[in-house]
Formats: sequence, C-alpha cells, structure tokens
Amino acid sequence: MSTGELLSIEPLELKFPFELKKQISCSLLLSNKTDNYVAFKVKTTNPKKYCVRPNTGIVSPRSTCDVIVTMQAQKEAPPDMQCKDKFLLQSVKTNDGATPKDITPEVFNKEAGNVVEECKLRVVYVSPPQPPSPVPEGSEEGSSPRGSVMENGNVNGAEFSNAAKAFSEQLEPQERSAEARSLLLKLTEEKNKANQQSNRLRQELELLKRQGSKSRGGVSILFVIIVGLIGLLLGYLMKKS
Repeated sequence: MSTGELLSIEPLELKFPFELKKQISCSLLLSNKTDNYVAFKVKTTNPKKYCVRPNTGIVSPRSTCDVIVTMQAQKEAPPDMQCKDKFLLQSVKTNDGATPKDITPEVFNKEAGNVVEECKLRVVYVSPPQPPSPVPEGSEEGSSPRGSVMENGNVNGAEFSNAAKAFSEQLEPQERSAEARSLLLKLTEEKNKANQQSNRLRQELELLKRQGSKSRGGVSILFVIIVGLIGLLLGYLMKKS
C-alpha cells in the first residue's frame, strides 16, 4: 500500500490471473484520509489493452473509491509471463464540493503550479487458481471407475464419489477437467436412471400386493357361496329321502 499525503493506494501491483481469450479485472482502493476533496486520474502505457473505470474522479474527504481495471482478452501469452505495462495514478487537491465534471487536464498540470502526487503501479501476471485435486482413498491401480457403482439396484454414494476421484487422478492434467466432467455427467445419469427404476419397481410391487389382497378376498366369497349351495342341495336331498 502506498500512503501519500492525499491518497492511500492499495495494492501497488495490479495482479491479473492470466487466461487466454478472457477478460480479466482487478481493483484499486483509493482512500482519502484528509479533510480535502482530492481529484485523481489513472494513466497507462497501453491504453488499448486496458479499460479503467473510472479513470478520473473525486474522492471526498475521509472516504474511499474503487477503481476497476479490466484487461482485454489476449490471444497469446507474453514470453515468460512477464508484463512491461505500467500505470500512473495522479492525485491533486481540489476545491470543496468539486465533482468529476470539474476535472480538466489543467488540474493535473504541474507547470500551472498545481501540486500533483504521482504513484506508479506495475502489472503482474499470476497463474489462475486451480481447483483442488481429489485424492482417491482405498482405490486400486487398474480398477474400473465404474465398478460397484450400483449395488442391489441402488446407487452407492461412497462408491460413486470414489469412482469419480479415481478416474480424475488417472487422466493427464490437460485432459482431466473435461474428461472428469464427462464421467461425472454419465455417472449422474446412471444414478438417476437407477433411482427411477427402483421407484418404478417399488410402485409395481405395491400394485401387486393390492391386487393379491383383492384376489384373496374374491376366492373367500366364492368359497362361501359354493359351500352354501352344497348345503342347500344336501338339505333338499335329505328332505326327499
């Protein structure tokens, strides 16, 4: 952090997690710890490559201002990931109640007698954050990541996770992300299908149970009717005899 008489600037290095063909942004925090209105202006050695919002402004007394610096998408990486671009932040005390509309190039003109503070900022490219690599526990070399995913028609959650982890570890680093996502998608689809099949079998079993109960009830009534008819027939024959 740079602590000048007018503005404190943080950070002094603009760190961009460099990725090809992707816009990347970082922010600057300007803090005015004085009782004066302070005007600022941000310049860069490569204006076509960066977009600064706001590039000029007013920081009120005892307040802060965020400046967003956006690097345009790059088609190729620089040699050794080194960047020679630089920024310059100028600040000057201005009239009370000033607004951004009051800022003109003359405000930052040293030859006009204005006291202009300057702070140089460098650009640093850093590697983008990598997702943590899962470490399979208890997996055997050469084992199939699909093994034991289903057990008795139900999906085993622990085996599902271990299979995904084991497969991701076997892939080359550059292929791991896409292949792992593809496998996880397939395993998720299989899990959903297995759960649907399990629910369907459960519903059919309940239906068979209900139909069996009705069938047993029907046989009992028929048996009673047959027994009654036989009884009537025997009674009629006994009376005749």
